[in-house]
Amino acid sequence: MVRAFKFLALLAATAAVFAAVTGAAPARPDANKVTFQDSRGEDPAGPDITSIDVSNDNTGLISFKINVPNQSQLSGEKLYDILVDADANPATGDPGDQFSAPGAEYAVELFQQQANLFQWDGQTYSRSAAGPSQATLIFQDSPTGPTISINASELGNTKKFSFDVTAISGLKFDDAGNLDFSQAHADFAPDLTHGRFTFDVKVAPLKLLAKNFRVAPSRPRAGGVFAMSMTAVRNDTGAVIQGGTVKCLAKAGGGALGARTHKFVGKSAVCTWAIPASARGKVFRGSITVVFEGKKVTKTFSAAIG
Repeated sequence: MVRAFKFLALLAATAAVFAAVTGAAPARPDANKVTFQDSRGEDPAGPDITSIDVSNDNTGLISFKINVPNQSQLSGEKLYDILVDADANPATGDPGDQFSAPGAEYAVELFQQQANLFQWDGQTYSRSAAGPSQATLIFQDSPTGPTISINASELGNTKKFSFDVTAISGLKFDDAGNLDFSQAHADFAPDLTHGRFTFDVKVAPLKLLAKNFRVAPSRPRAGGVFAMSMTAVRNDTGAVIQGGTVKCLAKAGGGALGARTHKFVGKSAVCTWAIPASARGKVFRGSITVVFEGKKVTKTFSAAIG
């Protein structure tokens, strides 16, 4: 009846086998985000997809935020289906039919609080031990519709893909436990016969970012100890670096100062120096650097020694 029904029977048969995949999407910054608009009001009785926000973060986690404000509640009689042409090549994968554009290699379905990933096997969308693990597949609900997220690694390490989304309401099971579509209403984004949307996965190279830079005391003092500290975080995951190398450089006037401390203390990189009593009035210039996996981040500080 519609492009999603091609593998709905498989979903019904396997719903009891595969555990539900759910959970809050991680709070990671998006490296890339595009909003795709859909036509509105096609079926007053059905779900109305108004737009789809597709984004990816620097780990390659792709998120599909499906906006269906008129029927946003993720109830058991609704189904969401995403067909993904992972190589953006209509000549490979599912050959398509009158309801579906050709080229999809993967299908993600969200039905009855369960998300599953299926792969085209030459005849249908199926799951097998040799297929993608769907370990990164998660979903969450919201007042405007669900968000479904999966890493590009589960979709053939895609860098550019095409996709379409189907939202169906009114599904039920008959007395024999078979899916009954007689009261179903559907919306398609993009509309049928309008092809698919295309999205480029863009990730930024790994960088380290400096956070929580501090000095103590507020300025170095002759005969005292001066400290600099900071936390270093990855730009892709936001994870705090607690390994790698801490480098500490400083001068008082023209003379180099050896660091007393150059290490991680808890989540912070720390450098300390003993300021000579004879350095009063000279200028302290120092830096703290964290080096991790060939990347580094540095903070500098300078002030007159009191």
